[in-house]
Amino acid sequence: MTYLRELIATRELLANLTMRDVKGQYRRTVLGQLWSILNPVATMIVYTIVFSVIFQARPAEGDPSGLNIYPLWLMCGLLPWTYFARVVNGGLSSIVSNSGLVKKVYFPRMHLPFSVTLSTGFTWSIELAVLSLAVLLFGGMPLPWLPLVVVVMVLLAAFASGLAMLLAILNVHFRDTQHFMSIVLQMWMYLTPIIYPISLVEAAAARQGDWVLFVYRLNPMERFVEVFRNLLYDNRMPDGADLLYCAVVALVSFGIGYLVFSRKERRLAELL
Repeated sequence: MTYLRELIATRELLANLTMRDVKGQYRRTVLGQLWSILNPVATMIVYTIVFSVIFQARPAEGDPSGLNIYPLWLMCGLLPWTYFARVVNGGLSSIVSNSGLVKKVYFPRMHLPFSVTLSTGFTWSIELAVLSLAVLLFGGMPLPWLPLVVVVMVLLAAFASGLAMLLAILNVHFRDTQHFMSIVLQMWMYLTPIIYPISLVEAAAARQGDWVLFVYRLNPMERFVEVFRNLLYDNRMPDGADLLYCAVVALVSFGIGYLVFSRKERRLAELL
């Protein structure tokens, strides 16, 4: 509880670190925050050409929205994934990249990965607004589901922050962690149904056995992507089991990350 009180007492520092990250992200660029929209749009165009045009990936029509637009379907999956990957990548390097500050003065070091989570959330809110507008223009109705989208996003932030805190500690001890995680995240993305429909995995499971789909769906990001698509693309309530799974993995990840980080953080300055 003492450490939690420290975090609360220094919340103004967290706000300042978050604003520093937001302002510094696109400092000295001409387009500024527009890059937060252009980057995912460019990714969407490449994936659409490769997987929709060339490989003819055909996700199911939105139910009940009736949407049948691959780029929108893709972006509804990329939205949670890009947030997750940015928080994990930024959070795991947050201690090492701020080593000068960590060694100079004491403050709750947990604010560093937290500031990455919050500053990335600012960028995410812009992307969500643009995506919601696009879905609305093409005939969907995402607006009534946006409050639940925010709730699920908080769960995703907790899940990503928990992993980021664990990896930040590990990265101080072993600097190979950040390079290893870049490979893991790349593999993780392709093992999540972001650019292809899960029906392809279900078809493989029908040939190989149900255990294939069971193991595949243990991936927490598969559930988060599915929930986001249900809300933004299908415009319907997600499956209760998926929501529960997301909540459980978020609480477990954040709880473990918090406990490990709070116990190890006082030695970080001497280890850097």
